[in-house]
Amino acid sequence: MATPKIPSIKMHNGVELPLVGYGTWQATDEKQVYEALKTALESGYRLIDTAHFYQNEKLIGKILKEFFDSGKLKRSDIFLTTKLPPFYHRSEDVEKCFEEQLKDLQMDYVDLYLIHTSCACIKDPNELKYFLDENGLAIEDNVDILETWRALEKLYKSGKAKSIGVSNFNEKQIERICQNCEIVPHNNQVECHILLPQNELFNYCKSKSITMTSYASLGSPGRTAYFCDTTEVDFLNHPKILEIAKKHGKKSSQILLKQLVQRGIAVIPKSINPARIAENINIFDFELDESDTKSLENMRPKLRLFPIRFLIKHSEFPFQDILDEEEKQKSNEK
Repeated sequence: MATPKIPSIKMHNGVELPLVGYGTWQATDEKQVYEALKTALESGYRLIDTAHFYQNEKLIGKILKEFFDSGKLKRSDIFLTTKLPPFYHRSEDVEKCFEEQLKDLQMDYVDLYLIHTSCACIKDPNELKYFLDENGLAIEDNVDILETWRALEKLYKSGKAKSIGVSNFNEKQIERICQNCEIVPHNNQVECHILLPQNELFNYCKSKSITMTSYASLGSPGRTAYFCDTTEVDFLNHPKILEIAKKHGKKSSQILLKQLVQRGIAVIPKSINPARIAENINIFDFELDESDTKSLENMRPKLRLFPIRFLIKHSEFPFQDILDEEEKQKSNEK
């Protein structure tokens, strides 16, 4: 299958992480996912990002197996990332969940396995979702992050997870892992975009040789209120982004992705539109100059699109900016 070569960034274990991948959050419609993932693979995407919580691992496994069986791709061509849900953080549950995920994906291994959130929670007994109290807040499960991480280390040593990492973790939580465990995380996947550049966290991760993956790079136009801030934002039609896009003869989405990739941050945009899928990977034939990057770095207002407020009372809630915002609001109400 002749496709463009996608640059990668090397993780500290020597594994190469592609800088552009295909995200699959909110992708559960079988026909839609099949066509979109097929287009992505044929367009040159090799990093596929999913999670147990997305409830689409069986579908993704089925599609990838079809490509492998047809000879269009080999397993070694694909970099597959998936994640441990917050309900299975106990050490005895991690391996069980992971093995079930491998079975659903029809894989012998995954390339990167992440703890999806620092907040271990009680599962709703009837559905794959958080069990919420009368105030709409998730109920904490008392599991130490270090217990969960050590279970991931076992998966890494077994060879079934070629790399391991975290998602939605802050600097303090990652440092605790680094100080108390054997293996430093290989990757941290977090919300990162022009209104939330994550400079401090990125620099910290870089100092530890931890790569970063951005989600919501384009402002996550398909996000829902369950996890997200409902503030209206439209990155793709922002005048400054459109101006830079016009200058380079590119789409606004390509500018947003290029800015992150140019920093050395991997991106995993999701689209079901074939033209946009192709556009999102076609970002390696131009460079943003210093004036472009300065304009993008100075964009306002600073905004977290995924504050995940129903976890705010959790002892491991990772977003200090949201906690500070809550405190400020309380002070103003007094």
